Amino acid sequence: MTLGDFIDRHYRHFNAAALREAAGGYRDLIDGGGRMLLAMAGAMSTAELGLSLAGMIRAGRVHAICTTGANLEEDLFNLVAHEHYRRIPDWRALTAEQEKALERRGLNRVTDTCIPEAEAVRAVEAPLRELWRAAEAAGERRLPHEYLYQLIRDRTLAHSYQIDPADSWLVAAAAADLPLFVPGWEDSTLGNVFAAEQVRGGLSRPGPVHGGTEYMVELAEWYALASTGRALADLPEIDAGPDVAPGADPDARPVGLFQIGGGIAGDFPICVVPMIRQDLRRRCPYWAYFCQISDSTTSYGSYSGAVPNEKITWGKLDVDTPKFVIESDATIVAPLVFGYVLGW
Repeated sequence: MTLGDFIDRHYRHFNAAALREAAGGYRDLIDGGGRMLLAMAGAMSTAELGLSLAGMIRAGRVHAICTTGANLEEDLFNLVAHEHYRRIPDWRALTAEQEKALERRGLNRVTDTCIPEAEAVRAVEAPLRELWRAAEAAGERRLPHEYLYQLIRDRTLAHSYQIDPADSWLVAAAAADLPLFVPGWEDSTLGNVFAAEQVRGGLSRPGPVHGGTEYMVELAEWYALASTGRALADLPEIDAGPDVAPGADPDARPVGLFQIGGGIAGDFPICVVPMIRQDLRRRCPYWAYFCQISDSTTSYGSYSGAVPNEKITWGKLDVDTPKFVIESDATIVAPLVFGYVLGW
């Protein structure tokens, strides 16, 4: 019995059924020639989601990723410092004094796992700072993830790899030149390092790293081309002719959004459709699929806990968009969905 067979037989009701239906919808979208943007919040990289996500990227089952700055950097941290990580089995029972002791040891806790400050953060910080300085000296500005791609492609840290690079989603993304969007990158450890470098005078302001609105422009360009086969500037105006449907051009595909967790990683990319339609006044399709894995309580007062139909009112999803919510722990659910899609 394959994993898919097991899920099809046993996952029949409640959240289990939601998982099976969402995974089947994901597979159907890809098999039908569609594309999927994966939105990744939470601490998925420290949870080593790369063990399954890297395979999804290599198999062409993920076509773009919108991620927090933390997930972007923490996959790289794990790649170069895995042997120095410390797992805390009884993390729920830690006292404030025990937490302080971890800080003194340079161990930054993420639930049951501690990221080692010296071996992870500082090991990446030094070569990254050199890339920033070189780019500024050359008068260049790039998006945050492009510098991490360069570290990987140049094999700057390859001598320090402590896991199989095949298990790193960032390595797989760099190899595929996968479009990445990292809104709010400033809210990350390396974002803080960058700001500190500006304060001490090592980098100018605004410096060699682009900001969040520039990521939205890149995302809009990607979404227009992926969903319609046309460049953003070539989309018809909103009052000119019928709506643009997937398949209108040879390169067009339905585009779905698979969201892990809540917050900016999901809110940012889903807004690209109303931005194009309502602000730019250009025609493009709605998202063709939506799934969110979340343990947030359903609530209309919470972006992360809002039901998908609320997104219709904002011009993000349509009435007939397949919509799924899996209320569970993404560290359990996401690998199962990925395995189903990959045919394990």
